[in-house]
Amino acid sequence: MNLKLLLAFIATISIACGTKNVPTSIAPAPVPAVEAPSATPLLCGGERMDAYLPLLKGKRVALVVNHTSMVGPTHLADTLRALGISIQAIFAPEHGFRGAADAGEKITDGKDPSTGIPLLSLYGQKRKPSADDLRNVDWVIFDIQDVGLRYYTYISTLHYVMESCAENNKPLMILDRPNPNGHFIDGPMREKGFESFVGMHPVPVVHGMTVGEYGRMINGEGWLPGAAKCRLEVITCSGYDHNTLYQIPIKPSPNLPDMRSIYLYASTCFFEGTVASEGRGTPTPFQVYGHPDSGTGDYYFTPASMPGAQSPKLLGKRCRGYNLSATPIEELSALHRIDLSHLIRFYQAFPDKENFFLPSKFIDKLAGSSALREQITAGKTEAEIRATWQEGLAQYRSMRAKYLLYKDF
Repeated sequence: MNLKLLLAFIATISIACGTKNVPTSIAPAPVPAVEAPSATPLLCGGERMDAYLPLLKGKRVALVVNHTSMVGPTHLADTLRALGISIQAIFAPEHGFRGAADAGEKITDGKDPSTGIPLLSLYGQKRKPSADDLRNVDWVIFDIQDVGLRYYTYISTLHYVMESCAENNKPLMILDRPNPNGHFIDGPMREKGFESFVGMHPVPVVHGMTVGEYGRMINGEGWLPGAAKCRLEVITCSGYDHNTLYQIPIKPSPNLPDMRSIYLYASTCFFEGTVASEGRGTPTPFQVYGHPDSGTGDYYFTPASMPGAQSPKLLGKRCRGYNLSATPIEELSALHRIDLSHLIRFYQAFPDKENFFLPSKFIDKLAGSSALREQITAGKTEAEIRATWQEGLAQYRSMRAKYLLYKDF
């Protein structure tokens, strides 16, 4: 296919890194796209093919991608194949290549039915490509839409991919994408001793970086084993900076179906570490929360089994709580902070406080330490809790500044 014709075709119908005409083989649920307020058209790294195709000419590549990895109306895998790029393997993160798997569900290996390309899972027992997986690969390409929160596991997958590339002397190319929560930073830092797949690095809950910037920080801060360095090439976005309120055109995972859930996720994901439902198994995950024994709230809902939430917490039980799904998007995007009032209010009104937080202490993994749980049970106010974050956030801001690729907020 003629490259100039392909570029012209994509430029005509592409809308800010996404499109409403997504192939049915990928089948994500679209979210209304809003053009970014920039004089320069917003293009994701994958759309800037003139910047990276020369590097791939005659090379064999492996892709770390999912259903969000679109170049205009076409998946990156199909785009590269049409240009004659040899794709050796596709590595799938949490939620799978097509983005339909439940959170935490084991993803199995197989083949992409559309192309026959081997599909290899990076979520389950295997977290990074093996030496055999990369033996016949010249470039590894990472192109996944992130939402800018520490416990959203795509950046954890990025870490392991960088680790494997460093070990096997393979270069990694990140096709960068805007961060919908990239206009602020907030939350408790992950402390030493609380490392997990939902908290790989000592950063706050809302880190305020694109995937490309985050990859530079992993390298620069020596977070790979032995302070190894991955050969990293970041294809930046154009028309984007950290003041851009970017709205994702394709839902990044089954339980973040729209921008309201993406904005609320930083505040309501903490309910995953409690006995309360965070709304999985409803049409509005992370926009509602409740429990059958709740002592507060005027909203009732019953979690049900559905795609992406086959076995949600409190399945089939009528929950009492709160509904945030009518909160104006503009109000959420302008908040610029985590709202702890939801968690604190619900805990204070819960009749069985001793058993509010799960025995697994998953809340500690989400928060990055035991401090948040201990502060809430001790009756600390939101202002008192937030005050304990500020020293860590100030230190993080200085570290983060070294790796930014776009104008900061």
